[in-house]
Amino acid sequence: MAKTLIGYHVLRGIIRCETALRIGGSRETLEIGGLDNPVIKHPITMMPYIPGSSLKGKMRSLMELKLGKIGIGGHPYDGKKEDGTEDTDCPISRVFGPHKNPSHNFGPTRILVRDARLTPAWEELFRKRREELGDSFLEQKQETSIHRETGIAHQHGTLRTNERVPAGTEFEFEIVIRNFNWYPNEEEENLKIVTEAMRLLEQDYLGGSGSRGYGKIVFDNITLNGEPYAIR
Repeated sequence: MAKTLIGYHVLRGIIRCETALRIGGSRETLEIGGLDNPVIKHPITMMPYIPGSSLKGKMRSLMELKLGKIGIGGHPYDGKKEDGTEDTDCPISRVFGPHKNPSHNFGPTRILVRDARLTPAWEELFRKRREELGDSFLEQKQETSIHRETGIAHQHGTLRTNERVPAGTEFEFEIVIRNFNWYPNEEEENLKIVTEAMRLLEQDYLGGSGSRGYGKIVFDNITLNGEPYAIR
């Protein structure tokens, strides 16, 4: 039988920030009193967004941890066993693609993760705040280290200012799953892996500084091919 594309599953919905979120951007210039760690923003609208690569990468890494599929040196899994042979039953390599392994038989990467943009309501709210406050329209949080003997913040420690998307912010996400006839029950198995990755991400964090309270998110109002879908 020829190996062919048999269809798509499309997951859409809302990513809601339960705590503040920071996915790092870059500073074009250094400014006295400027932000140390800005969030990533669209270069035209200057609105924050969640890159599809960040979302996909975190989902993948959590599934690798769950299934014990860790690449050499802590790199993403390349779909090869310790003896160098192909790990033909690896669902991560099938769905997310084998890392830096151009010679494989898993077929095309099954998951496509779009950049998640602000919902219209939140984009309008941020636009108005930016008109009023300028580039400081997002949350700015200062952090420093703790003195190990006294248990209080270093009085002369170095302060760093992190820009964060505030808790409550909502983004629209879209995840597309491409299904082929390469493996038995591929449609069901691909969806199962993606759903599990989404559940794991809700229990973990997205972006940076998760151990300090950043990045707790919830997937909400999810649909699968236009119909309501539950991941919990």
